[in-house]
Formats: sequence, structure tokens, C-alpha cells
Amino acid sequence: MAMATCLPVFAAGETLTVYTYDSFTADWGPGPKVKTAFEQQCSCTLNFIALEDGGSMLQRLRLEGETTPADVVLGLDMNLMADAAKTGLFAPSETDLSALKLPVKWDDNTFVPFDWGYFAFVYDTQKLPHPPTSLQALVDAPDDLKIIIEDPRTSTPGLGLLMWVKKVYGDKAPEAWAKLSKKTLAVTKGWSDAYFNLFMNGEAPMVLSYSTSPAYHMAVDKTDRYQAAEFSEGHYLQVEVAARLKTSKHADLAKQFMAFMLTPAFQQELPLGNVMYPAVDIGKALPDAYGKLITPGKTLLFTPDEVASDKKAWVDEWLEATSR
Repeated sequence: MAMATCLPVFAAGETLTVYTYDSFTADWGPGPKVKTAFEQQCSCTLNFIALEDGGSMLQRLRLEGETTPADVVLGLDMNLMADAAKTGLFAPSETDLSALKLPVKWDDNTFVPFDWGYFAFVYDTQKLPHPPTSLQALVDAPDDLKIIIEDPRTSTPGLGLLMWVKKVYGDKAPEAWAKLSKKTLAVTKGWSDAYFNLFMNGEAPMVLSYSTSPAYHMAVDKTDRYQAAEFSEGHYLQVEVAARLKTSKHADLAKQFMAFMLTPAFQQELPLGNVMYPAVDIGKALPDAYGKLITPGKTLLFTPDEVASDKKAWVDEWLEATSR
């Protein structure tokens, strides 16, 4: 049955407000095509409000509380889920999740995955022909090897790196951070600033990003210059999620959008628009470049509850270690 036949008549003329991050709504991101496809089905207006990153979205929602104009938030991840749930702002998704294809089992009924990927350090092969092959090798590298990372307080990749280091080093994480800080050229608020404004402008040869990032360069830019370094300890997994707000005045439209996220019209825009693995199997629509990416030998992950329990202490640990 076509999606359009499932939409209630009263959706016409409504505006659905979705908080997301700035790279999603960029001209090259999936946002513009997603907006067009959904509006054609719903006879509504899809209004994206772009913030810097998932952490910024959660901070904004906490400040606005029940007065938030958002109907849906798109771009949180597993590391933020428990904190987001504690706000009490979100409603059950009521979305059919049977088509999900993820590296982990999914049993949450509020947050709906829309894509996933592994955090990785992307490097410029022309400037760094022999990159570190482990997190330990990066930590122990000469201090003149400069890297760009994101802030774990505002950025989901930054928080992912915090978890990655903690998963690998445990109680020895502060020592690892102290060494990494000497190689850190910049700590940005969000991914876009780190990747596009600094790394792609040649400010440093390595940037915290995703194992999927090279797929865009290979498929769109037609270059294999930028690659992801595979680390022997494994890579930390990110599953990005969306959720609808309890206070939404357009609850049915929000439910429709959540269901739409798992359809081909949305999912096929992710591999090159958001440069992440889709949350469902899109078959031959997955670009050939994805067959050339690194495949982490081990998936690293803390549960959302573990993150929520210890995140503040780990952020404080990072701040102290990197300010010495």
C-alpha cells in the first residue's frame, strides 16, 4: 500500500518541526531530499531546525522543556538516549521496527534508529601515508602528529571518542587523554566544524569522524585520498535515533514521519547524504563505495544506562586530564 493512502486527511496544511543537526540539513545532506519526499506524501510542511550536534539538541530541549516547538528530534544517539529519556519529554514511537538491520539488538520503544556507523579517525593519505593502526599507536605517536576532535559535552562524535577511550583504557583513560591532548590541534563544538572547516582545509592530517566518511569522497568526489584508520582494539559503535515529543501538537504527523524514516525514500538518502549505514536493508541502493570501507574487527559499546550513570564523571576526567 502506498504511504500516501495511509495519511489522515487532517494532516494537510500542518507544519511538522524537526530538530536535527546542521550537516543533516546542509545542501549536500539528506535533509532537502527527505523534506521533498515527505511533503509529497503528507501534504504538510516539514520544518527542520538545525543545531550543531546531538548534544546541542538535548541541551536545547532541556532548556525549553514542555514549551519546545519541536515535534520530533532527529540526531540523538545511544550515548544520549538515557539522559534524553530522563527528561520525560518523549512519547513512545508507535513505529514498526521489524525491518531494522543493526549490529546490535534493538528493544527500545521510544527511540527509533535511522542510521548507524563506527567512529574512526579519518586521515589525509597525502599528508599521512602511514597512519596509526591502533588507538594505542595514536596515543603514543609523536606530538607533532596533530588531530582534530569534537567536544564530548556538545557533540555525539566527541562523546563517542570519550566512550571509545574509556572502553579501551578503563582506569588508565586519564593518562591516554593527557597524551592525546598534546596532539590535539582543536576541539570543536560539532562535527561539521571539525571536518569541513578544519580538516578539509588542511589544518591537520587526522580528524575524528566515521569509518563511512571515505565513502562520500570515493563516490561523490571521485577520490580515495581520505581514508579511515582501522584500529586493532576495535571501533566504537554509534546508532543515531529519532523520537517524538509528548508535547507535539501534531502527534499523528510525528508518528507518520517516524514511520517514514524507515522507508526507502528516507533510507536511500543516508549512505551519501548522511554518510552512514542505513538502519534497514536497502539492497543495491547501497553505493559500491561502501564495499571498500574498513570493517572493524570488534564492536565497542557501553549500554545507554552505563553511559548515563558515568558520563559526567568521565567528562570531568577528560577535562582534568586535558587541562594539565
